[in-house]
Amino acid sequence: MTTQPDRYAVMGNPIAHSKSPRIHALFAAQTGQHLEYRAILVEKGGFAAAARAFREAGGKGLNVTVPFKQDAWVFADLPSVRAERAGAVNTLIFESGGVRGDNTDGPGLIRDLTVNHGYRLTGQRILLLGAGGATRGILQPLLLERPAQLVIANRTADKALELALRFSDLGRVSGCGFTELGGRRFDLIVNATSAGLEDAVPPLPDGILAADGWCYDLMYGSEPTAFVRWGLERGAVRSLDGLGMLVEQAAESFHLWRGVWPETGSVIAALRVG
Repeated sequence: MTTQPDRYAVMGNPIAHSKSPRIHALFAAQTGQHLEYRAILVEKGGFAAAARAFREAGGKGLNVTVPFKQDAWVFADLPSVRAERAGAVNTLIFESGGVRGDNTDGPGLIRDLTVNHGYRLTGQRILLLGAGGATRGILQPLLLERPAQLVIANRTADKALELALRFSDLGRVSGCGFTELGGRRFDLIVNATSAGLEDAVPPLPDGILAADGWCYDLMYGSEPTAFVRWGLERGAVRSLDGLGMLVEQAAESFHLWRGVWPETGSVIAALRVG
């Protein structure tokens, strides 16, 4: 008798564009794991009910994407230290003792930069654009890499300042508005704003990217994003999109659920092809 596969899913709104089902299918085939993974559209305001129903129907775990990461943090009984810091959860693990919550976005970014691209974050001057949920998820892992400084810049300066204060015990971090960036230079600029959804770039002054600087956009697409193009036009050594981070954070989730690490390079390559 064939056993039923363990069930996982990603919940979000919108969700039709999600690459997660394909990523986890490739991981499962590669590691010999018997599971199914699908994308579920959830109405805004309906996350807790949808997650509870999925668990009660035998689901083993969930990934959570926009706009429900904070709802998932509230839903989790046992958030990890990094999820608690971020106030956001993108991975739920259903266990008999309760619901564990974690945030794998930061580790996914760090692994893509350092392992896949050989970038050394220690001692670098980092500029992080945006002060929303995406930024909250990657701040702790970035600061644990011990950069020389980390500046959070946001259209609303108060949000950046508030976030910097929240994480100030972890390293040298400060916040400001975009207008206060003039005359400063950074070795790595990470775009965590939603400007990419409109194919736009935050207002940045000329000369802000150091001569050997890198750019990284958390967004990704079939064509280079507006921020990736911005970096290339300003002579960035590398200007990268977030596809590698997407796969790496998924691998971290897969490990939390299944206890095995998938190999990510071939999956990133497969997604690049289309």
